[in-house]
Amino acid sequence: MESFTHFNGQGRARMVDISDKAASVRTAVAVSQVTMAPSTLAAIKEGAVGKGDVLAVAQIAGIQGAKKTSDWIPMCHPLALTGVNITFTDNGEDKLFIEAEVKTEGKTGVEMEALTAVSAAALTVYDMCKALQKDMVIGPTLLESKTGGKNGDFRRDDTRDITGSN
Repeated sequence: MESFTHFNGQGRARMVDISDKAASVRTAVAVSQVTMAPSTLAAIKEGAVGKGDVLAVAQIAGIQGAKKTSDWIPMCHPLALTGVNITFTDNGEDKLFIEAEVKTEGKTGVEMEALTAVSAAALTVYDMCKALQKDMVIGPTLLESKTGGKNGDFRRDDTRDITGSN
């Protein structure tokens, strides 16, 4: 049975020692969505939300979320990110899709940074639009793919419904 790397000899949480790992280029893509009324999505797209440009603010929040992941998730290593890209698409009706691609060259992956980025962006959309609609739904949020590291690459096969692509 494989042991968990986030526990020390006393069974207590620890930050994994990555000192001996080789640095490599690592990427991760995460996705989320916000489901809302068609009128709320229209207001976002038309720039008619009273708090300002929802997607611009959510994009900045996603980037900041990626950069601050180790402040939010206790066992994450602080990473020097080399790139964060947040993109938005929609289904033209009631779903806003959020995708984050995060990159680094280092000893540990950026999956948590990508997941945090889309989560922060989705929460920002909710915050900026809650005066229009309080029953928006965030999620699902998931890792779509990752590259690099000793465990190799990963690509989810079932993201079609969450990403808005066919």
